[in-house]
Amino acid sequence: MTEKTYLTLTERETTLMAHRDYKKERANYDGKPSVMAKNRSRKKARHLLEKQGKVRKFDGKDVDHKNGNALDNSPKNLRVTSARANRSYPRNSKAGKK
Repeated sequence: MTEKTYLTLTERETTLMAHRDYKKERANYDGKPSVMAKNRSRKKARHLLEKQGKVRKFDGKDVDHKNGNALDNSPKNLRVTSARANRSYPRNSKAGKK
């Protein structure tokens, strides 16, 4: 005889499982010209370092913009970091400053 077990979800877990409205996100944020330009620039930076052989697809590395400006793809501003290191600090005007 098998017993049925039922899981109850907390409100937070239910919210996390809710479906995202990607169409709305695109319309409200991701579709803005400034956001699209930064995204293109980040992809271009990654592509440049892939051509130089410094990174490969799915290698777990991120291309970091040292000055935080995604539109500045000059070679002196780009460096390869682990994904963990690159995503571990806040992106604001006080980032990296003591």
